[in-house]
Amino acid sequence: MRTPYGLSNPVHLCRKDGFRFLFLSRHGERGYERTAPYVNYRANIYAAKLLGVERIFAWTGPGAVSGRYRPGDLVLPDDLLDFTRGRPKTFYEGKGIGFIRQHPVFCETLREAARAAAGRAGRGRRLRFGGTYACTEGPRLETAAEIRFLASAGADLVGMTLCPEAFLARELEICYAPLAYVTNYAEGVRSLPYRRGDLFEGMLPPAMASAVEAAKDAIPAIAIAAAAAVSGAERDCPCAVSMERYRKRGVVGPDFREWIARPGRNGRT
Repeated sequence: MRTPYGLSNPVHLCRKDGFRFLFLSRHGERGYERTAPYVNYRANIYAAKLLGVERIFAWTGPGAVSGRYRPGDLVLPDDLLDFTRGRPKTFYEGKGIGFIRQHPVFCETLREAARAAAGRAGRGRRLRFGGTYACTEGPRLETAAEIRFLASAGADLVGMTLCPEAFLARELEICYAPLAYVTNYAEGVRSLPYRRGDLFEGMLPPAMASAVEAAKDAIPAIAIAAAAAVSGAERDCPCAVSMERYRKRGVVGPDFREWIARPGRNGRT
């Protein structure tokens, strides 16, 4: 999709058991082609809004910071710490709008739908409902000292993908909730030897690799089932009316394309 922020990643129209949904792979079509700092989050969220998307389930694979989580767990986080630095974070650069509340960070309706879908799929036992996700800049992994700092700040998980994606969705009044599968222990959480050439260089114990794969493979069915369960229902959540204050004042109208700061015009290039 062409957007004011450049091209989005490809968007696929899919169908499963009569249910139609859109799928976008933020990191690439043939593998992990683009690391998190270089994803065009604004183009992707703008494209979703342009296509009429009202709800997004996001897929993410963080590391475990807290001892309450371990590789192979499925998690429905409920809060965010944003430690990214170089990413464009808003559609409203240079404009006097976008000062909006960020609680709850993720749509509670979508989280409850995902929890119910996971239970029906038999994944409830390994599902963790809640947790704070710290988002770092990347693409490098964090140092042990940084993980200690994140833990002291209240982080349970650490990853690189949910910011500013979640905040951009809120700016365009799209419901958003992540489904996370824990991929490894964060640095220093466990004493693990360096393993040359392995994924995360040893931060995932080999005995846990199969549990991680099973959790990853479970996410699509859970997300699709949850999306189908809420499809067509009226949205009665803060996400759907996050810009209502500006609408009441006449600052924004019904066309979201008129809300944004276009690069090179109202906002910076």
